[in-house]
Amino acid sequence: MARIPAVPEEQAGLLGRLAYRYARRRFGAVPEPFAVLRHHPRLFWAGALAESAAEKASTVLPRRLRELAVYRTATGVGCSWCVDFGTMLQRLDGLDVDRLRHIDEYADSPLFTPAERLAIAYADAMTAQPTTVTDDQVAALERELGRAGLVELTYAIALENQRARFNHALGIVDQGFTSGAACQIPGVDTAQVSDRASRG
Repeated sequence: MARIPAVPEEQAGLLGRLAYRYARRRFGAVPEPFAVLRHHPRLFWAGALAESAAEKASTVLPRRLRELAVYRTATGVGCSWCVDFGTMLQRLDGLDVDRLRHIDEYADSPLFTPAERLAIAYADAMTAQPTTVTDDQVAALERELGRAGLVELTYAIALENQRARFNHALGIVDQGFTSGAACQIPGVDTAQVSDRASRG
């Protein structure tokens, strides 16, 4: 249970209920961060519009590369909700979710392309505290992806850091969108996180 409860559908207002129904049709359930954000109606709509606009605008990079970097960011922050939801989205997009189990071996694994290895390492560097991005890293990504691709990748990783840190801070844990080893966060016991959140 999150540190603050999700807004129930019956209390979400007319437009909120319509948004919940849309989310349920698209994803099979109302995403908990979406329902928690409903406590602040203006940020709720700002977030929904920003997510939709970013999704439509992100067309330069191959989806599998971008989603790998987002997934890696979620695991780095320790957001089990993001890993759960992100794995489901990758599966629905027809991407290979089985290789997510091997993402820690990305540097040497034949399951990942050279461009994907660069993107995963960049996600690690951007998510580290403090960040460890280098000039050489950015230059290599620019050569590989082009400037628009580099900007899109950077935006996607930064946006996932925002999502993951919001969810982590409010104790929002995996919701059951998917299951299996791909959704496990090394070093994070989601049951303990959920128990801490419920105790406040």
